[in-house]
Amino acid sequence: MKLQFDSQQEFQLSAIQAVVDVFEGQPLRQGDYEVSFGIEGASIALTEQGVGNRLVLSEEQLLANICAVQDRNGIAPSGKLERCHYLKDEASGQSDFIPLNLTVEMETGTGKSYTYLRTIFELNRVYGFKKFVVVVPSVAIREGAIKNMEITEEHFRELYGNPPFNYMMYDSGKLTALRNFAVSDAIQVLVINIDSFTKDSNIINTVRETGVKPIEYIQATNPFVIVDEPQNMETDIRKAAIHNLNPLCTLRYSATHRNLYNLVYSLNPVQAYDLGLVKQIEVDGITSDNNYNAAFIHFKGVQAGKKTLKAKLAVYVNEGTGVKQKDFNVEVGEDLFDLSGHREIYKDGFILNSIRASEGEIEFSNGLVVREGESQGGLTDEVMKFQIERTVAKHFEKAKKRKPEGIKVLSLFFIDKVANYRDYDESGNPAKGKFAAWFEEIFNRYASQNPGLIPFDTGAVHNGYFSQDKKGRGKDKTEIWVDTSGTTQKDNDTYSLIMKEKERLLDLEEPLQFIFSHSALREGWDNPNVFQICTLNETGSALKKRQEIGRGLRLPVDSAGQQVLDKRINVLTVIANETYEDFAKALQNEIQEETSVDFSGRIKNAREKAQIRLTKELTPENCPLFFEIWDRIKHRTRYRVEFSTEELIKRTVEELKNFNKVPMTKRPVLKPVPLVWITPKRVLIRN
Repeated sequence: MKLQFDSQQEFQLSAIQAVVDVFEGQPLRQGDYEVSFGIEGASIALTEQGVGNRLVLSEEQLLANICAVQDRNGIAPSGKLERCHYLKDEASGQSDFIPLNLTVEMETGTGKSYTYLRTIFELNRVYGFKKFVVVVPSVAIREGAIKNMEITEEHFRELYGNPPFNYMMYDSGKLTALRNFAVSDAIQVLVINIDSFTKDSNIINTVRETGVKPIEYIQATNPFVIVDEPQNMETDIRKAAIHNLNPLCTLRYSATHRNLYNLVYSLNPVQAYDLGLVKQIEVDGITSDNNYNAAFIHFKGVQAGKKTLKAKLAVYVNEGTGVKQKDFNVEVGEDLFDLSGHREIYKDGFILNSIRASEGEIEFSNGLVVREGESQGGLTDEVMKFQIERTVAKHFEKAKKRKPEGIKVLSLFFIDKVANYRDYDESGNPAKGKFAAWFEEIFNRYASQNPGLIPFDTGAVHNGYFSQDKKGRGKDKTEIWVDTSGTTQKDNDTYSLIMKEKERLLDLEEPLQFIFSHSALREGWDNPNVFQICTLNETGSALKKRQEIGRGLRLPVDSAGQQVLDKRINVLTVIANETYEDFAKALQNEIQEETSVDFSGRIKNAREKAQIRLTKELTPENCPLFFEIWDRIKHRTRYRVEFSTEELIKRTVEELKNFNKVPMTKRPVLKPVPLVWITPKRVLIRN
């Protein structure tokens, strides 16, 4: 299958135009056979090192343009050019800054990568700029960026008349490519991981046999630096590294910015959600009536003081960066609700009532007794197996509906430990962890109930993708590291399928449908047909929650690669390890704090869905819900017609004037009507 792209999406065009208009007044693009050898009158300059971009606008002009764009897009104007500062020398306290920054905020799943790639072509079309560097914070995002360039290349060539264009991924073993990047007169796009050039010891920053540092080829081009997910590049070291690229301008694209330097366009989560540009969200959480969401307490022991006893407890605490496990020495009478930073889960009955040191146990005001060394609540095997089952059930339910429409359904699991899915024996051979074993047991049960729906072997429909150590073993780490010499061919194939072959993964004939990941797929990776996300990890920040959910927000595509716009289909189900109320509240609060827009009421409870069946008879007996709703609204029903009195009088007069002007041929012919008298005895007819 081949993904199709809509070039007329208004919100994407607005984001592109916002950046282009910041450079209003910059010399326009010259003809294909014209080039400026001087320093005046062009946006491109030819230097000893090659072909580079050139900015001629003053800071005053740039600021005026930025404010005009902000005013058009309903954004508070920048009082001055907002700099991205960083500490240059820690010893002396000397600081520096990246001169020109523009920020574009776009909700995950709305085509952020498409937007910045098309911005490249538009900047070239209007002004002739040619050199661009895409800086990414991780391997996952790097692979995603390269993949997006591959699948959109034909689309952009057709859209822009097949301009000379080349893109490449930085490879420290192919440094000659950087010289080609500098000297080429075509549009050049270089994708590079931030960690490849942050240190002086990086190959790109060391002098080679030619007497030149490879990074100097990039610096000489004065490139536009597009920073993908800049919230991951806010340290002084990383900001200094970006500044060292000598950018003409940094364009910053993300849904979760930490700093909005000269914001020129914003499509926030609320806008994207309400416009139907992303999937709607429903939550299938653990329910509050079965103790699945019991408050976590680990009783580590008793600490005896001179006058008091204290219980050493581990509980989960709300902190600025998210939820974390923390230890407390708790006295009798203290409330875990207060200690936890007011986590709702500890709200009722978690005041410590007694410490029975001799018996090795403690008791809370709700009657809960916890023995020393034991834990209460938290994610148990029962909870996690329950979540996997709910995910598989939802997957089969949606696959049954979507398969006839040519839409493949994918499910994504975020797990807390790689070993829970894939373990290793003493020889390093992979083995199934408990998640994999539970999944296969559950999948086989649902497959037998739905014969032929997913016609593949159980082992082929699921796989995991994780960071790897140098022996090729999965590990609990955010970054991805791949060493093809140390991994199995199956691991390499899985890497290619998940990271590089989006179209193949979307094919109904491809068996893989259930993907397990630790955190390597949390940012940068997405697939439009993820319909379920299952969170099997215990804690995390609201930002992490947003990032994980973002993997499934993109609108799905069918087998022809066409985007599906039906809101009834475009629903992401989150199988959460907390109640619907807790999950929805945390996500809503995070979005509202970021956007200052109320997001409440938009996240639905999957458990409250009711199946509606067609009926031919509408009666209170067979349609009680309808009549209940009707009884509530019928008294407020009004029928209104708006009209102009003057227009009504005018048209009425005109009609009356023409009333007797009916042509003779169209006048009705009147015939005598017989008169009939009826009497009790006879009927008389007179003509």
